[in-house]
Amino acid sequence: GWDLKRFIRSLMLTETYCQSTRTTDLDLERDPNNRLLARGPRFRMDAEMIRDQALFISGLLIEKMGGPSVKPYQPPGLWKAVGYSGSNTVKFSKDTGEALYRRSIYTFWRRTCSPPNMRLFDAPTREKCIVRRSRTNTPLQALVTLNDPVYVEAAQALARRMVENGQTTADKARFGFRLCLARPPNDAELNMLTTLYDQSLFELAGNVEQATSLATEPLGAAPAGVDVIELAAWTVVANVLLNLDEMFLKR
Repeated sequence: GWDLKRFIRSLMLTETYCQSTRTTDLDLERDPNNRLLARGPRFRMDAEMIRDQALFISGLLIEKMGGPSVKPYQPPGLWKAVGYSGSNTVKFSKDTGEALYRRSIYTFWRRTCSPPNMRLFDAPTREKCIVRRSRTNTPLQALVTLNDPVYVEAAQALARRMVENGQTTADKARFGFRLCLARPPNDAELNMLTTLYDQSLFELAGNVEQATSLATEPLGAAPAGVDVIELAAWTVVANVLLNLDEMFLKR
């Protein structure tokens, strides 16, 4: 009867549409490419969710609701290239304090120059309404989550949480892994993380200046009583955890 709303509702309530992305070895053997819809599809999270997740896991996210738009980190000079010389939108002035850690929905959005760390993850420009976002995968996305100040700061904060929540190297690695992926690491994953920590600790031991920069810029001074070289090594591990493919999947 061309009742499209009822038709769409029927589709969305089917077992096939509602099934989990979890799968079994038997399902993978029978339907490796999911052509028969043996499991729910996995998609990369949207741009805003990726940023908010990193801030939440690190403990930096400010969950306060409402208020004016905020201006978190952005590369310098971007607005100047698209602004009018006499306009007050030529110069981007980064906010400070808790404004840097508000949810992405509160980020000030200039349509002619939207935040690059979200545009690279296919956030729309907001110049027009769109029905569906595109999903791309490019090396630039990995460069953002490895090097953008938002994610470097999140890695530094996550490292501090890991240092505070474990007696041994393995305990700290398990804590960070569970925060990021909501599951415990297997033996191979735990071994890789502890090995990475040991290697990073060895490499940074002879360069206190580099270790200090890695552990504190841009987040701020290390907590009292914490070895800055150890903290820098955990920052390397945290940066890896925040960049695992599994971190970016909708489930």
